[in-house]
Amino acid sequence: MFKHLNTRIPKRIEQEKDKVSAVMIPLIKKNDGYHILFEVRSNKLSQQPGEICFPGGRREHDETSMETSIRETCEELLISESNIKLYGPLDYFLSPAGLRIDPYLGELVNYDGQYSNDEVSEIFTVPLAFFQNTPPKCYYNKVTMYPTDNFPFDKVPGGREYPWARGEYEVLFYEYDGHIIWGLTAKILYYNLKMIQ
Repeated sequence: MFKHLNTRIPKRIEQEKDKVSAVMIPLIKKNDGYHILFEVRSNKLSQQPGEICFPGGRREHDETSMETSIRETCEELLISESNIKLYGPLDYFLSPAGLRIDPYLGELVNYDGQYSNDEVSEIFTVPLAFFQNTPPKCYYNKVTMYPTDNFPFDKVPGGREYPWARGEYEVLFYEYDGHIIWGLTAKILYYNLKMIQ
């Protein structure tokens, strides 16, 4: 009766509710080795203006995360797919707010430094060796549950005094040549560095 469970690959509960985005960690080969390209988001954007990020964005319904990472990189850096040597997927990140980010590692080929002014105000590169040799600074934010006004407190033990689980959320920071790389970008990079060798 339950034989189908023998070969089933488990999924995360409520996975279908994830808001999925994908990013590219873009490598550029220079004389001193590989560098990672970062973007500074345009101040015209409504979300995270002026922040440092990888090329990427929200996944469309009819595409895979890999396709999203390539499409967004091409749009933001004004290149074609032939300018990207895709190496493959890295470990994904899931935020406490239900945002899943699927990162991919790729190398930019014959890239001349152009970018879309609508989405990007600046680009810069950092030697991969810097991240391999420099641990990030680590801070923590507290994470707790805040029930809504219409939550049925009368149906749970302790009512309004119910001891909701609390936790901590790690926030990482790198500083390089006046640039502060932090948050999701720093975390995705740090936890995937072991695969970028």
